[in-house]
Amino acid sequence: MSKQGIDVSQHQGNIDFAKVKASGIDFVIIHAGFGRTTSQKDPFFEQNYARAKAAGLNVGAYWYSYATSAADAVTEAKACLEVIKGKQFEYPIYFDLEESSQFARGGTFCDNLIKSFCEELEKNGYFAGLYISRSPLQTYISSDVAKRY
Repeated sequence: MSKQGIDVSQHQGNIDFAKVKASGIDFVIIHAGFGRTTSQKDPFFEQNYARAKAAGLNVGAYWYSYATSAADAVTEAKACLEVIKGKQFEYPIYFDLEESSQFARGGTFCDNLIKSFCEELEKNGYFAGLYISRSPLQTYISSDVAKRY
């Protein structure tokens, strides 16, 4: 059975999640924030979460990374954990890896960012995943890390 989902962030503005659900969408992955601090929380995260849940959609979230080290990725994970605390998710919390400056540092570097972030989420009881485009996935991420997350 196939499921249809979308990702959303502040860039979509006010979303009518009842219409989203009626259109056949089963789940939504919500941008929770980015970077190292909770002050970088997506300003629409709380609203999008509440409205998606009220519409009966399954929910996951993603955190956009600017991490410059594995330790930095853990700091980002801790900020993400603070933002999502107390919420129920049916889908993973994703580490969003898109920055060319991260890819420029190579596959081992990217693998370490992913593992550091995702392991921190898993230690706190969340199911973690990787949110990445196909080309960088195939170019920079080891098959072990890709399969795991």
